[in-house]
Amino acid sequence: MRRRDRFLLAAATVCAVCAVALSQAGRRPVPSAERTTLLNVTAVRADGSPTPISNKEVALYDDGVEQTVQSFTPDPTPARIVLLVDNSKSLRTDVPKLAQVAREFIYEIYEGDQLLIVGYDEQAEIVTDWTDNPKQVEASLNMLRKQGEPHLFDAIAATIDEALRPLSGGSRKRVIVLIGDGLDRGSKTKFKDALAELQREDIAVYALQIPDRTGGALRRDQPKPAKVVEQLAEATGGRVLPLTDPRAAAHDICDELRKNRYLLAYVPSAFSSYDARRLLVTGNPGINFRYKAAQPPK
Repeated sequence: MRRRDRFLLAAATVCAVCAVALSQAGRRPVPSAERTTLLNVTAVRADGSPTPISNKEVALYDDGVEQTVQSFTPDPTPARIVLLVDNSKSLRTDVPKLAQVAREFIYEIYEGDQLLIVGYDEQAEIVTDWTDNPKQVEASLNMLRKQGEPHLFDAIAATIDEALRPLSGGSRKRVIVLIGDGLDRGSKTKFKDALAELQREDIAVYALQIPDRTGGALRRDQPKPAKVVEQLAEATGGRVLPLTDPRAAAHDICDELRKNRYLLAYVPSAFSSYDARRLLVTGNPGINFRYKAAQPPK
């Protein structure tokens, strides 16, 4: 056998072994033609400096494997924000307070942003369709009421399916602002499935948290309400704010979406074909990052 033939045979053997190893580990290489993956990241310099953060200051690990960050660029594009308002009867706040939150957001959004208000109890219903018009919001707030039980997880699923997924081709900046205490009573959708769908769509959840009406009671098949709120926010790259000052909360969220959101671009080198892939974004000291915690399998 000539030397060149021996070399080609050895190379083929190495490739075959690597492919088997990846397969046995539940991972497969990504075809070179596969589209670049985009990840929404909130990034802020701890010293408050407005200097943009570059890809040289950022590192990404996908399923424990360091990836090449192709770009890390500010995303000043308009946001699509859904206010998901708990309408249920036993919620520990009143309708005027809920309406005030909506008023604060419509006056804090930036040019190009749009707001959708959805109220939920046993059903999720549109209170105000996509708008940036304060008068339209004001005219619709009388639809808010308090009745029934909170089917939170069903409401999240419906909001994704009917309001946010249809925007995926034109808007990367899709957000749910939950106004409630995290209690769910009676949803057909499971908590883990609602969370996985938010992560799959890269939709961040912010929450204006209302005190837990159950007093922290144990839940048999799902987290306590306060834990639901915490996990929804932390696992999707959002955060939890108190309802005590809705104007400040609306200002902070809208400001963050316009000024501190970035798009991280990379091509995964390999990924699990059946497990959720854990994501880790890190970088130079003095930079704080928030992003979704995992990418569920498709």
